Amino acid sequence: MPMNHPINIEALLTHIALFNGLAPEEIARIAHATREVHILKGETLFHRGDTCTGFHLVVYGQIKLTLTSAQGNEKIVEIISQGQSFGEAIMFLDKPYVVSAQALTDAMLLHVSKTAIFEELGHDYNLARKQAVFDELERDHNLCRKMLAGMAMRLHQLMNDVESYSLHSGKQRIIGYLLRELPENDQNGTDVILTLPSNKGTIASRLNLTQEHFSRILHELTDLGLIIVEGKKIHIPSVANLRKHES
Repeated sequence: MPMNHPINIEALLTHIALFNGLAPEEIARIAHATREVHILKGETLFHRGDTCTGFHLVVYGQIKLTLTSAQGNEKIVEIISQGQSFGEAIMFLDKPYVVSAQALTDAMLLHVSKTAIFEELGHDYNLARKQAVFDELERDHNLCRKMLAGMAMRLHQLMNDVESYSLHSGKQRIIGYLLRELPENDQNGTDVILTLPSNKGTIASRLNLTQEHFSRILHELTDLGLIIVEGKKIHIPSVANLRKHES
């Protein structure tokens, strides 16, 4: 949701795992080199192969990270929502972007400058960019652990995706997705209403399904009495009954 009042960049940066433990004055210096990025639905934030100049934090809206095949088919790798960040690993590796990023909705992001972060690490960015980071990681084990944790979480998600695509049917993938999207207090509920965060085509791509296959499975689940579809709202009469069909 768009914000009509100034945002507190420093407060937002303190919620990024990479910056946990930094002193207020260190956060303030990074915030000084952080800029707001406003992007409209459908606009591209960056393309695969573009130079990475920092990483992004989503203040509001949704961003999809995608790969495009030689045939022009798009595969959604990840959907980034409010409060999530992306691009940290590529920034530290000093590599170009390996995916493209496009706004699924009107969005506002913070772009945290790579130069500012490297300078905050106490090095001359222009003289020793890559070695500076590696030297700092040797000295600051906490920073190293945070970077590894972030990359491990994304790797774990990618492994789950590969397992899902390889071993699970389309029906199992969709049921698993619906269950993961439920709030914790609705995991065993009845008469639960779930609002899909994106359109069906986007979710289908994320699950490595065609939109037609996705819609066909939703109809099948509806015929089984497991869900009721009303636009982007999914009514689940019994979560327990839906879960029985996941395996």
